[in-house]
Amino acid sequence: MIPSIEKDSLEQIKNFQEQKLAELLTYISHNSPFYKRLFAGQNIDISKIKTLEDLQHLPVTTKEDLQQYNDDFLCVPQHKIIDYASTSGTLGDPVTFGLTDSDLDRLAYNEAISFACAGIEEGDVVQLMTTIDRKFMAGLAYFLGLRKLKVGVIRVGAGIPELQWDSILKYKPSYLITVPSFLLKLIEYAEAHGIDYNNSSIKGAICIGESLRNQDFSMNILSSKITEKWNIKLFSTYASTEMSTAFTECEHGVGGHHHPELIIVEVLDENNIPVKEGEIGELTFTTLGIEAMPLLRFKTGDIVQLHNDPCACGRNTLRVGPVVGRKKQMIKYKGTTLYPPAMNDVLSGFDNIENHIIEISTNDLGTDEILIKIAVKNQTPEFLQEIKDHFRAKLRVTPKIEFAAKETLNPMVFNPMSRKPIRFFDYRV
Repeated sequence: MIPSIEKDSLEQIKNFQEQKLAELLTYISHNSPFYKRLFAGQNIDISKIKTLEDLQHLPVTTKEDLQQYNDDFLCVPQHKIIDYASTSGTLGDPVTFGLTDSDLDRLAYNEAISFACAGIEEGDVVQLMTTIDRKFMAGLAYFLGLRKLKVGVIRVGAGIPELQWDSILKYKPSYLITVPSFLLKLIEYAEAHGIDYNNSSIKGAICIGESLRNQDFSMNILSSKITEKWNIKLFSTYASTEMSTAFTECEHGVGGHHHPELIIVEVLDENNIPVKEGEIGELTFTTLGIEAMPLLRFKTGDIVQLHNDPCACGRNTLRVGPVVGRKKQMIKYKGTTLYPPAMNDVLSGFDNIENHIIEISTNDLGTDEILIKIAVKNQTPEFLQEIKDHFRAKLRVTPKIEFAAKETLNPMVFNPMSRKPIRFFDYRV
């Protein structure tokens, strides 16, 4: 199920997107109070925006804009809103998104082609191991997309390994949708209870919320630890509530595929100028086909690299590489630029570590300070030194690391109000 546009030539894809961009600009200039005000205030003539390159002449939209003027982004009257979703609020106050009936159809289409990209097809059964309540758009999107694919869905929800295994053994799903680190808990439970997980029905897992790959697309420590024990295929995804669109890997595992009928993608530098091909920058998108809350040049805060070489699967669309880090989570430590994913990856290599958090604060000199708290099975000074040496070897710096009780860290990491594990706490001034 590859949409024809994803096999079109790059010129055809560009022409299509430029036509859709013109339609979007007309739509938001008439219907969005926020963009009406923005265009008028900056004397923007949308008729002069003809090409994707012309996007540079338009202002960007930020998370702060959404937080400050949330309701002004709505382009439809309230009675047309069928579903209310909200962002997770990882980097600030949550933002509410309304979706119309048409938007829900678009959401279902997006997930259907994304799951098909990962090899899920009619006749499969999929176990949904994420929440579908608490205004979580992704949980609803997964269900709608699987239904559109005519795939069976088992809505187990998050957590509770025993319940997950009971369901796997009873209903025999072929795929799981889950946070990848939870797969390690499934393996641990199976080993403790004599479940032959490598002879289960599971063929693969669509993984959300955590990275599976290094920048060269090799498996990172987390995905390696999973697949060394469990012979299943892991597929990485990248998405957000704001974009209502997913970038999902195909079987070749070389980045999340772009759906050009749904979204325009840019990668921008600090001055909101597109970076050169192959360079990293902030992923910025413009949504296509959204009725209630379309966004123009929205800056995600995620630092990524785009890949434009053709994929062996036959798609000609660009691909989004693993997220390097979040712009707001960038840390300058002893002259080195760090992002939490790199530190998480170092810590994932130690089986003795049961849980961890990373705390960033501002020291007396006004610079960033890092404190990593780890809960371990066996506390020794030698193990602490081993971790510090590993940090020095991998990242060239050694943050402050201290032991903590698992009972202290677990409620912080697995906050019942959060949809995914929280391991980064930013206390900087």
